[in-house]
Amino acid sequence: MAFDLRWYQSEAIAAIYEYFGRAQGNPLVCVSTGGGKSVIIADFVRQVVEAWPDQRILVLAHVKEILEQNFDKITAIWPLAPAGVYSAGLNRRDTDSAILFAGIQSVHKKAFDLGAFDLVIVDECHLINADKDDTMYTGFFRDLKMMNPNVKVIGFSATPYRMKSGLLTEGDNALFDEVVYETDIQRLIDENFLSPLVTKGGTEKIDMSGVRTRTGEFVTKDLEDAVHRNDVTEKAVDEILRYGRNRKAWLIFCVSVAHAEEVKALLEYEGITTECVHGGTPAIERERILKDYKAGKIQALTSQGVLTTGFDAPLTDLIALLRPTKSPGLYVQIMGRGLRISPETGKTDCLVLDYGGNVERHGPIDRINVESVRKKRKGEKCEAPMKECPECHTFVLAFTSACPDCGYVWPQKPQHETTASDAAVLADQVEAVWHDVEDVFYDRHEKKGKPPSLKVTYRCGFDSYCEWICFEHSGYAQNKAQVWWFKRAGFQAPCPRTVDDALDRVREQGIPFLVPSRIQVKPDGKFQRILNYDLTAVVGTPSEWNEDPTAKPSQMVIAPKEDEFADARAALGDEDDDDWNKTMDDLWSSSGQVVEDDTVPF
Repeated sequence: MAFDLRWYQSEAIAAIYEYFGRAQGNPLVCVSTGGGKSVIIADFVRQVVEAWPDQRILVLAHVKEILEQNFDKITAIWPLAPAGVYSAGLNRRDTDSAILFAGIQSVHKKAFDLGAFDLVIVDECHLINADKDDTMYTGFFRDLKMMNPNVKVIGFSATPYRMKSGLLTEGDNALFDEVVYETDIQRLIDENFLSPLVTKGGTEKIDMSGVRTRTGEFVTKDLEDAVHRNDVTEKAVDEILRYGRNRKAWLIFCVSVAHAEEVKALLEYEGITTECVHGGTPAIERERILKDYKAGKIQALTSQGVLTTGFDAPLTDLIALLRPTKSPGLYVQIMGRGLRISPETGKTDCLVLDYGGNVERHGPIDRINVESVRKKRKGEKCEAPMKECPECHTFVLAFTSACPDCGYVWPQKPQHETTASDAAVLADQVEAVWHDVEDVFYDRHEKKGKPPSLKVTYRCGFDSYCEWICFEHSGYAQNKAQVWWFKRAGFQAPCPRTVDDALDRVREQGIPFLVPSRIQVKPDGKFQRILNYDLTAVVGTPSEWNEDPTAKPSQMVIAPKEDEFADARAALGDEDDDDWNKTMDDLWSSSGQVVEDDTVPF
């Protein structure tokens, strides 16, 4: 049965095929919560089995809700799918199906009863702890490899990292070899595939002094003490009531079971239909509560330790974090509960009320990605979280002590707040700025251990902004390079395969190659990220010849002297590419001479 995939769902499937066309490991697909992982999994499985009928596929999940959702999706897309289910929670124990959907708790000791598989797909694969050799997943995979040493594993997750061990693709025992695809949360919001997240702020603060950290997370007992100081929970509930007056479905995450029950009681006292769900809630009772919440019969759910993954309730339009966390993965998963769209209920966005300082601690959720986590694990410089000036609402880096626009000075403040934070929960909420482009320079960029890339530098007044175009990389980075090229050069000629080829093509006179007259730039931590381009021709700028490339003059470049390049590079060494790029930008803007086109401007 044909099914219309969204563009990014098709790209994700194509990325899996592309990976297996060049490698033999285990790929990882990162799709944001609400992006339709179950659709991607279902259609990929359908394609594989229809093309290779002898393949046997196992789809694993850790909770029955996800298992049931994935099974329902493939039967909707492919009613005649040779699919079965093995799950004690669903009271089914199929063993011989060509496509088997199974709960890891039900099958982790029964690999030999199920038989060999060619392909295993793990949904919410961030729950796999590769550092331990005695978990359900690792033991089960060992048994599967005994039956088929060539079995492949594909992981799906919105958060492909663990708090302690970091990225699932790194470490001595990493199960996955490469992240082959990542969705862009903000683009999916812009195209109405996901719901916007918005924040509200307040004035009350909480004192979290004395809250300790153990094994990388805040100590629960200390958190319980903190949320009971100065009536903080009562004050937070008052604010939730005020902001949630016109909201239909609230999810409230608490520090402990007792705290979740307390918040439930406070809301019920105010006339809010509320239930509490936690790890100890009986399965039948939990199923009833979640069903009633999704049906709109319950306005608020308080929880502890659950509902962070595998819980699909699109009508959720308010999330309150009455708990802090040091885990970026948990933070993103919680926020993801509000990303699903729900046009049928009139949902236009999801309000986030953060009482645990999580937004300031971790930054916008669409900037917590594979590269940012990798940098943090390696101790490299990466994007700092943001905060908003209470006077002029300018967003600045979290460690800024005084607002550069209005001069407001931040007081020393505790880490945990009784009122919700108003920091940017999405990077798009930090304002982007358009800059006029006066010159453009193209250069070959080398980075140790990586294929070369085309470095493009835009000079805008006294500032310079850079981007790196990865023609010689693979997968998603190469796809982005191709899109970048075709927007400028059209489809008349093939995209360059190498950086040198791209430089040669840009040098050619008379070819159509568009240059931006303006670029839209946005703060991205310490650096700046180029978001959009205006390709309108403007006289007196490099874009002047966009409409008539035959009039383009022979190309020259203004560049710093060779010894200035050498001295700057030598001073920085070979490891810090980010600082090198910044130094290069400074040199471009401050000094130079006319040289021939070793580095190509236009």
